[in-house]
Amino acid sequence: MKLELRNVDCGYTKDRKILENVNFSVESGEICVLLGPNGVGKTTLFKSILRLLPLQGGQVCIDGEDILKWSFHKQAEYLAYVSQFHVPPFPYEAMDVVLLGRLNSVGYFGQPTKDDHQIAEAAMEDMGVLHLRNRPYTEISGGERQLVMIARALAQEPSFLILDEPTANLDYGNMVKVINKIRTLKSKNLGVIMTTHWPDQAFMCESKVALLQTENPLLFGDYMDIVTEKNLQSAYGVRVKVVEYFNEEGHIVRLCSPAFSN
Repeated sequence: MKLELRNVDCGYTKDRKILENVNFSVESGEICVLLGPNGVGKTTLFKSILRLLPLQGGQVCIDGEDILKWSFHKQAEYLAYVSQFHVPPFPYEAMDVVLLGRLNSVGYFGQPTKDDHQIAEAAMEDMGVLHLRNRPYTEISGGERQLVMIARALAQEPSFLILDEPTANLDYGNMVKVINKIRTLKSKNLGVIMTTHWPDQAFMCESKVALLQTENPLLFGDYMDIVTEKNLQSAYGVRVKVVEYFNEEGHIVRLCSPAFSN
């Protein structure tokens, strides 16, 4: 299955387009990392993909079908979204938060079935947070909350998962845990599009990359081809070094480091 953006223009009015002529795709079992400086339009693009903002031009297609022609109910069968900001609700148990991902199947006035509970439990197990099932969502850590929110999206049983800065405001340890869990989604044949401010995460995920730039066209391709010193300097306006080393298994690991001058 393929999610494809074709010549997409997006913005808040037709006279004020934020992005123009955006083309890239992600298939089942792939991760696409969306990079770019603040204000370039990453969140605006996500809102347009999800039809929270009307497209100013182009198409968003799944397996060749224009999703603009779909009902929101059908769209929810294919696309799930985890926003960058979410205010903790009342102190529901973490399991109840994840069960909200079954809303499209249960309906507003229905009750979750045994199958719904099993799907929610499996999603929490996949994210490593099943042990939190009876804990109040408001009393768990930021990293745990983020994994619970991803589990809620997985409980929706989508084909594609859209994550807006899933590691924002997390400490280093929780960032690594969340990225590691996102990496596992490839093996479940999910397609993932995620934004981040950290180019290293494209290396961690061994992903496709769509690099948005303020004054230059979008660059799209394999992380090895897009996350380069030249491209990062062009996008962010700072000098960057891509450093390589061998890990314990003998594999090459790549990291980005700012090239500070003395």
